[in-house]
Amino acid sequence: MLIKLMQHYIPGFIKKKKLNELFYMTADAFQSGQPQLRGLSYNECLFKYAVFTKEQAENYLLSGHAIEEIKNRLYKNSYIFGQNLRKSLRIATWEEAVTVLQIIYKLVRIDFQCDRHGEIIIRECFFSQYYSAGVCELISSLDEGLAAGLSGGKLYFDQRITEGGSCCKGYLKEGALK
Repeated sequence: MLIKLMQHYIPGFIKKKKLNELFYMTADAFQSGQPQLRGLSYNECLFKYAVFTKEQAENYLLSGHAIEEIKNRLYKNSYIFGQNLRKSLRIATWEEAVTVLQIIYKLVRIDFQCDRHGEIIIRECFFSQYYSAGVCELISSLDEGLAAGLSGGKLYFDQRITEGGSCCKGYLKEGALK
């Protein structure tokens, strides 16, 4: 029932709270401070998140540190976030997990579509105007962790807008919900 309601309306304070959590888990993965968000609107926070993640990822890519290390931290943090959402929303089926993914992506201005076979298409992505291909590949570890935490499945991308594609394409392999 709650998932059905979320498809139509989510109060602004809840959207901002969840975006704040996304900021926190991303800053934690990059082992950096989090920008000040007090007094900013949801849209201003979303813009700030795009710039923040772009800068953090670019700095990390230039640092020479092992990429897998940061990918694992991003994945782990978002996996836990997804698991917590799954428990609090009482997600019981793969279809419910996909619906929640669509809601989350809509909140961050990503047009995420997934058919019943697990094929995904993203025709529009707010972040594609900020991210390079390398940044997008790195930050997509958040997507992979979130999808796994919510559904128990595995998310793959075969094509990205940031790599010159007209859309992002991939696959969400159905997993066992635990």
